[in-house]
Amino acid sequence: MLRWFVVPSISIGILVALLAAIGVSYQTVEAKADAREFPQQGKSVDVGGYKLNLNCTGQGSPTVILEAGLASFSFTWGKVQPGIASFTRVCSYDRAGYAWSDISPLPRTSLQIARELHALLQNAGEKPPYVLVGHSFGGLDVRMYNGLYPNEVVGMVLPESTHPDLLDRLPPNIKVMSDNAQKMRERQVLYAPMLYWFGIARFGIRHEMENRSLQFAQREYAYLSIQPKFIITVTREAGALEESGAQVRASGTLGDKPLIVLTAGRGVLGMPVQDKDLEDLRETWVNDLQMQLVHLSSRGKRIMVPDTDHMIPSDRPDTIVSAVHEVCGEIPSH
Repeated sequence: MLRWFVVPSISIGILVALLAAIGVSYQTVEAKADAREFPQQGKSVDVGGYKLNLNCTGQGSPTVILEAGLASFSFTWGKVQPGIASFTRVCSYDRAGYAWSDISPLPRTSLQIARELHALLQNAGEKPPYVLVGHSFGGLDVRMYNGLYPNEVVGMVLPESTHPDLLDRLPPNIKVMSDNAQKMRERQVLYAPMLYWFGIARFGIRHEMENRSLQFAQREYAYLSIQPKFIITVTREAGALEESGAQVRASGTLGDKPLIVLTAGRGVLGMPVQDKDLEDLRETWVNDLQMQLVHLSSRGKRIMVPDTDHMIPSDRPDTIVSAVHEVCGEIPSH
């Protein structure tokens, strides 16, 4: 009787081990192929025991620093950076845990992110003055940078920037959706390494890519976003939003530095307006929170971008390039 139990158990164990070996081999081979197809864009710079990826192009002063949103990489600025590089120096980078940057053991708050950015620029030999551009979540980080290092910052552009009070202003149903999304991310963190190393995450995303015929940039995003450090970092940044908001609120204003706020004309935070809650949130976002950002500077200005949603960097990169050019033109001597 024992034989009838042991033999199937051994067979199942062998099958599982074989499938695991196949998955690991599949992941290893395909990851190497992806690394060849999607090489690092920039250089790795040590910021104190771990390295961040920095990609600078163009010449001139001030230097423009591009800060991406939550779950976004430096190549989010792929349509923006060349335009800015045509008239001054510009740098995009990957925050710790994203794309070609190492994961950081330190908190993922805007305070820590701003300190890391400062170390990155210093260690890479980049020099102020800086014009800071922060999309979405990145808007918190650049405001924090200005609060910590005000003498280095001479202007700012905030395309669809998050406001520190956003979480407190979410309608109840949207707040529940946000909380549930964070709980799901926290569960994914537990399984992310296994799903990655056994090729399960790759197989799932490849099936989706084949079905949807995704473009090059989307395939590059897929390659980088299945890495365990990505979901770990997104979860940590999202989980620290309340703390980051408090830090940014205490960071002060921009005084009289030139500031342009770009607000999308469609949707809200990447969601189409389909019900009363989202209508209310859009009203709050456009007419209250975004206008509060404008008033961070006595020279603040808001520009509506009617034919885009939250993703202005990819949908209307020209508006960001134009805003940066205008801000640079208002700086007396650079």
